[in-house]
Amino acid sequence: MNELYSIGDVARRTGLSVSAIRFYADEGVVAPTGVTGGGFRQYDVHAIARLELVRTLRDLGAGLDDIRRVLGAETTLHDLAVAHLRLVEDRLRQFRARSAVLRTIVRQHTTTEQVSLMHKLVSMSDDDRDRIVGEFWDYVTEGLDVHPTYIEQLRSRRPRLPEEPSTEQLEAWIELAEIVRDLEFRTALRDFLHRTFGTEQGRLIASPEMMARIERHRQLFLEAQASQQAGVPADSPQARDIAERVAADSARLVTAMTGDHGYDAAKARRHIVDFDPNGSSAQKLAGSTGLQLLTRYHSLVATINGTPKPDPERAAAVREWMAAALRQGPSNG
Repeated sequence: MNELYSIGDVARRTGLSVSAIRFYADEGVVAPTGVTGGGFRQYDVHAIARLELVRTLRDLGAGLDDIRRVLGAETTLHDLAVAHLRLVEDRLRQFRARSAVLRTIVRQHTTTEQVSLMHKLVSMSDDDRDRIVGEFWDYVTEGLDVHPTYIEQLRSRRPRLPEEPSTEQLEAWIELAEIVRDLEFRTALRDFLHRTFGTEQGRLIASPEMMARIERHRQLFLEAQASQQAGVPADSPQARDIAERVAADSARLVTAMTGDHGYDAAKARRHIVDFDPNGSSAQKLAGSTGLQLLTRYHSLVATINGTPKPDPERAAAVREWMAAALRQGPSNG
């Protein structure tokens, strides 16, 4: 015999209130299995199971019409879950965007106008984001007399906000969107690029051939970085071999850039061995306003895109590791 339970028992079993159970009955969602002679509603285990499903679906944000269709087998639970998953994920994106705006407000002295702008920024489409960054690079590279491939390389370093960005990525986008629209930032970076590449040597550095050389040297440095991070001892043959190859390639690169054949591998080794992260040349490089601006741009783009960020401290550690490796070798000097 199918046992029937009072509405109070059903409330205790399902966690629903008595008034909620009555509401679902009155709305035609889950009807009682029967009614006592005194007019009290009763439910069997099947009705209780349906009420538990109703509670779960309501907690997940489903509306009564959707629930009726599921219970009436007019739609499947899977289809309902797919539809509501999209809604939940959309809400999560909205909450992450709001979180990013609120965090930025908390950290900064934000005006009312800035709040509206920040909310607009995080709600932008991919096309809008591309347009803002494109306009920035149009301004920065206008009149820059270098090979077109170098300008294309600069313009290709764009933020690609993922479909489900983290709060950190949204915060980075807010900051990036603000600085690329800031006239002072744009002008300072444009002046830096024009000074750097406005000479014959600068144009040579920006040529495809030289950029390929620079990329090969970068890959060598990344090999050194990977070895240093993997814990390869600086006094090992492997470390010396990498440092020697970096020094030899540095000499070839400098010769290609400057035409100075006097800068040979021995000088490149001494330059690495004498590296001082606190020295005047290192401080001058770190203090370059234009380089700082470009580094900040690349760092924000890396955060947004989920790629490694520029890390001057890590680079300095690798150079110190190579210096220590070369001090151990017979080719020092």
